[in-house]
Amino acid sequence: MIILKTRREIEIMKKAGRLVAQSHELVRKNIKPGVTTKELDRLVDDFLKSQNAIPTFKGYNGFPFSICASVNEEVVHGFPSDRELREGDIISVDIGATFEGYVGDSAKTFLVGEVDEEKKHLVEATKQCFYEGIKYAKASYRLSDISHAIQAYAESQGLSVVRDYVGHGVGKKMHESPQVPNFGKPNKGPRLQEGMVLAIEPMINAGVYNVKVLENNWTVVTVDGKPSAHYEHTVAITDGEPELLTVI
Repeated sequence: MIILKTRREIEIMKKAGRLVAQSHELVRKNIKPGVTTKELDRLVDDFLKSQNAIPTFKGYNGFPFSICASVNEEVVHGFPSDRELREGDIISVDIGATFEGYVGDSAKTFLVGEVDEEKKHLVEATKQCFYEGIKYAKASYRLSDISHAIQAYAESQGLSVVRDYVGHGVGKKMHESPQVPNFGKPNKGPRLQEGMVLAIEPMINAGVYNVKVLENNWTVVTVDGKPSAHYEHTVAITDGEPELLTVI
């Protein structure tokens, strides 16, 4: 069942989303060669707790950290560690915050210093995939219209779309119905309605779309070792243009 949100609920979700956006800004300011992903995790954990928010990911199905930190060929669900970021890396940081009972969820991929053109193209195109998708995040379109637009743009850029992981509804829980794939034919699935809130999150690979899970049972990597990028916002369907909730 898809849970429609009232305007009051969406306003609370904007508060949670703003804290996620502020966390991303904190990460952005601190990303540089030599910083460890565990340091970034600690920064976000401390900030969210200082704002009376709960780091949503910590403890979720046993996930032990407050952020997902996925470097280079890591697609999603990377564990923060003592690994130091190096010049030329890219890092996808996924952050969730629960505030006043509602969740905000957003991911961005950051460049570490100077990166090569392949990675730069991947990161920019992944972000644009999101914006191509939300052109269809409006009442009267169908869910897969978003999915199709993301896939079409990614493939037009010579990139591939991860099939194994998808976006989702979000509200009091981090994962609600419906699932939001980043691929598929248009004009399928439920018709979008005012009050739906979706986490739309293209996960795009520079090589093939196939992925595998590492032995920690969480971290997802590309099978060919090529880089991957991730871009996500929590989006409310309104009676007009879509509203991004995970912004400052």
